[in-house]
Amino acid sequence: MKAFRVETGLVAPLGQANVDTDQIIPKQFLKSIKRTGFGDYLFDAWRFLDEGDIGVTPDERRLNADFVLNQPRYQGAAVLLARDNFGCGSSREHAVWALMEYGFVAVIAPSFADIFHGNCFKNGLLPIILDEATVDGLFAQVQAQEGFTLTIDLERQRIVLPDGGEIAFELVPMHRRKLLEGLDDIGLTLAEAERIRAFEAAHLARHPWLAQDLAAGA
Repeated sequence: MKAFRVETGLVAPLGQANVDTDQIIPKQFLKSIKRTGFGDYLFDAWRFLDEGDIGVTPDERRLNADFVLNQPRYQGAAVLLARDNFGCGSSREHAVWALMEYGFVAVIAPSFADIFHGNCFKNGLLPIILDEATVDGLFAQVQAQEGFTLTIDLERQRIVLPDGGEIAFELVPMHRRKLLEGLDDIGLTLAEAERIRAFEAAHLARHPWLAQDLAAGA
């Protein structure tokens, strides 16, 4: 998993509240357990006017010119500005994969659905929770200023605005560590491999009869 330290990116505003995971990546595209191949279908029902199919690229489809991500000013956006309860619905991890493959490194919203929020940290996407008034202010700035970018400094837990102003955000320390070090749940466990081996050796020394049981089981 790629480490997240400081990222600067164009911001795209998605004004709907309660965006669920089926809107993020519709169920008909969930035909792979690989983490790639989903970005083309992100927000599929909103981005396109036709019904898509696996293997059909966005260039072969009819775009919905009114949808925010299809507007020229938001091409290449890396930060998604969203509304309340983003990522609700089913627990599909594919929603995070699709957002990341499309190019997003962070989502800012007043609140996230719990499972989606947890899935972000397992895959390297940064979900930032800010109060509603602050999010409203960011929406106003994004819409007023074309090319509006934010710099997200995870180490300092600060969002840096174009004028140099900063917004602080909170994270659970373990979530912060996982992103800073690029560790998913497996990586987090492997990072403690030496301590795990030391514990197992000490435990076996205290209970040597376990070695016989383990050998018998083998």
